[in-house]
Amino acid sequence: ALYIRPTLIATEGFLGVRPAERYAAFVILSPVGAYYGGEGLRAIRLWLEESRVRAAKGGIGWVKAAANYAASLPAALEAKKQGYDQVLWTDAAQHQEIEEAGTMNVFVRIGDEVVTPPLDGTILPGMTRQSVIQLLKDWGVSITERPIHVD
Repeated sequence: ALYIRPTLIATEGFLGVRPAERYAAFVILSPVGAYYGGEGLRAIRLWLEESRVRAAKGGIGWVKAAANYAASLPAALEAKKQGYDQVLWTDAAQHQEIEEAGTMNVFVRIGDEVVTPPLDGTILPGMTRQSVIQLLKDWGVSITERPIHVD
């Protein structure tokens, strides 16, 4: 597998609270084996989170930030304690729609179609997600952005 980490950092000599005026963007690429530990490559086991919230509309779920990780840690620890690799996050309001899986966007194959949740302010729009969508289109695979209900 290939781990892809797009990164954007401020590069100006300022310490304070405001949007930066200068940035550097770069991408780290690294081959990886079993990202979540264990022997060899295998499917990961996901814990369906039905009470905790990773991101809510109007918050910062749409951007990669340290705060996103902090909000996800209690559920991730519980998932690991229960023998799972990561958390399958649901929407903050009703916990009925799948949004993301721990550290990654979600793509689900249903029949001949691949479905991914729409960008609604709680899901990272990143270049990795867009690359997967574009590759699927290029390969002639039907890809739809729509809600994926837990049921």
